[in-house]
Amino acid sequence: MCGFVGWVDFTRDLRGEQRVVDAMTDTMGDRGPDSRGTWLSRHAALGHRRLSVIDLAGGAQPMISEVGPQRSPVVLAFAGEIYNFVELRAELVTLGHEFSTRSDTEVVLHAYLEWGSDCAERLNGMFAFAVWDSVHDEMVLVRDRLGVKPLYFAPTPDGVLLASEPKGILANPSFKASLTAEALPILLNSRLALPGETPISGLREVKPGHTVRIDRRGCHESAYWRLSSRAHTDDFDTTLSTIRDLLEDTVERQLIADVPRAAMLSGGLDSSVVAAIAMRRLRHDGEGPLITCSVRFEGEENDFRPTALRPERDAPYAALASRHLGTEHVEVVLTPADLAAAAPAARRARDLPSLGQFDTSMYSMFAVLRERCTVALSGEAADEIFGGYPWFHDSAMVWRDGFPWLGDAPRLADCLSPDLREALRPAEFEADRYATLRSQVPRLAGEDRLNARMREVLFFSLQGPLITLLERKDRMSMAVGLEVRVPFCDHRLLEYVWNVPWSMKVADGREKSLLRMAVADLLPPEVLNRKKSAYPAMHDPRQEALTRTAVRELVADSSSPLSGLLDHERVLSMAADQHSTMTHASTAHLLTPLLEVDTWMRDMDLNVT
Repeated sequence: MCGFVGWVDFTRDLRGEQRVVDAMTDTMGDRGPDSRGTWLSRHAALGHRRLSVIDLAGGAQPMISEVGPQRSPVVLAFAGEIYNFVELRAELVTLGHEFSTRSDTEVVLHAYLEWGSDCAERLNGMFAFAVWDSVHDEMVLVRDRLGVKPLYFAPTPDGVLLASEPKGILANPSFKASLTAEALPILLNSRLALPGETPISGLREVKPGHTVRIDRRGCHESAYWRLSSRAHTDDFDTTLSTIRDLLEDTVERQLIADVPRAAMLSGGLDSSVVAAIAMRRLRHDGEGPLITCSVRFEGEENDFRPTALRPERDAPYAALASRHLGTEHVEVVLTPADLAAAAPAARRARDLPSLGQFDTSMYSMFAVLRERCTVALSGEAADEIFGGYPWFHDSAMVWRDGFPWLGDAPRLADCLSPDLREALRPAEFEADRYATLRSQVPRLAGEDRLNARMREVLFFSLQGPLITLLERKDRMSMAVGLEVRVPFCDHRLLEYVWNVPWSMKVADGREKSLLRMAVADLLPPEVLNRKKSAYPAMHDPRQEALTRTAVRELVADSSSPLSGLLDHERVLSMAADQHSTMTHASTAHLLTPLLEVDTWMRDMDLNVT
C-alpha cells in the first residue's frame, strides 16, 4: 500500500519544480514509510511513497517503461493491491511482456501498456493509480470499483493536481482551499455527498469504478464498471455454495503478502467469517496463528446503552470467536484520554472533518495492531451487500420516500441560521440527492415492487454510507502504515449477491441470511446468530457531558468560523435533548460534526464565502 501525488501543466516546464513535487510527495509519508521516489518531465510529474507488502526489494515507484522507437516514457504511480496479479502476469508473458520484479505494480504497468485504461476491467483488487502516458500526452487516473482506495484531483486551467489524499494537493502553492455555503450540508453529513464530491471548492475524487483522462483539452471522465441487474437463475443451494466459494477464494487471495498479517475481529458475523476463512487457510499452509484485534472502552460494562444499531457490546463475542478459531487476539482498551490524545493525528489523516470518536478509536486500534503486522483483513461492506443494517428490515424505513438510513433523525443542517436555511433549503437538498441516486439504480424489467425497492435501498447504502466507512478505514489505517484489506468489497461477490432476490437474502427471517447460512459450519452458534452490532461507540457519560458543553461554548464563540452560520436556539435545544436514532448512539454522536467542522475550518484557516 502506498500514496502518490502528481502534477500536469501543459504550459510550463515542471522539471524545475522539484522542491514543490518533493513537498507534495512527503505529505504521503504515513501512507508509504518504506521508500520514496519522484519523476519529473517537461509537463508532468509524479511522486510516490511506498509501504512494502509484496516483493519488498522490487516494485520501486514511480515505475517507468519506455515505449516505441522514440522510447517515450509511460510512468506509473500505483497504490493498492491486485489480487489476481499472478494470473495477469502469466497472461501478459504469453503476449510477449517481460518482467524484472515480482510486484503487482509492474503487472499494472504492463497491463496498461497492453490494454490501455481498459486494463482496469481486468483487475481484481483495491487500487488507485495514475499513468503519465507521453505517447498520447495525457495523464490517466483510475480508481477501483467500490472506491476502497482514494484518489483526489483538482483540475487547473492548464492541467491537473492529483494525490491519494487532499493534503498532497494542498501542498502545491497553486491550489488554495476555499469553501462555499453550498458545501455546508455535506460538511455536516458526509454521507450526503455524491460520489466524487468534496466540500472543498475545486477538489474532486475520481468516482469509484471510473477513469479520468487529462489532456490539453481538459478532464474527461468515464465509467469502466457499473452494477448491472439481471434475473437470478441459481437455486438456493447453488446460491449458498457460490457465495461460499467466492468468499473463500477472495479471503485466500487477500492473504497474499510478504509481511505479517492479521484480521479485525469484533465477534460479529462479518469479521468472524473473514477471520475463520483466513485461519483455516493459514493452518492448511502450516502458518499461524492469525493475529486478531478488537477495541473496547474502559468502563463500558457499566456505561453501555443498547441502540438499534448497537444492541450489544463486542468484547464478549470477540473473545468467544477468538477462542473458537484459535487466533492470537489483541484487545485494545481505550479511555477518553486515549481518544483525546489520538485526535490530532486522526484529524491530520482525514484532511476533511473527522468522525470524532469513531476515527480516534480506530486510529488507536490500528496503531497498536501496526506493532504486530503490516496487513490486516476487515469485514466492511458485508452489511451493504447482504442487507445487514436495521433499516433494511424496518418497513417504515424501507418505504419512506428518502434515505432509509437517515429515517426521521434530526438533521444538523436544520440548525443552520434562518437565512442559510432559506438559501440552501436542506430538505430539498437531501431530496435532490435522493432523487439523483435513485435515478442511477440499475433496474430489472418486470421485478416486483418489494424486490425493486430493496434493490434501491441496497444501492443507497452502497453509496454515501459505505464510502464513508471505507474512507475512515483507509485514512486511519494508512496513517499508521497499516494496509487493511476488505474481502467483502470483491466485485465478483457484489455482482453475484446484488442479483439474488430479497426473499433469498432473508431466507431464515433475519438479516444477512445468505451469509449466515453459507458459513454456518465455521462459527460457534453465539457468533453465527448474533444480531448486527455496528462499530462500537463510547458511552462514557463524562464524554457525553463534555461534548454537550463544547457545543454550547461553540455557539457562543464569536471567533468560530461557524459563527453567524448557526441557529443558536436550535443547536442548544438539540444539545439539551437526548437523541438515540437509528444510526446515532447518543446526542454527543449526533452533535459531533459541529465540533469537528469547527476544528477543521480553524485548522485549514477556512471561512464560508
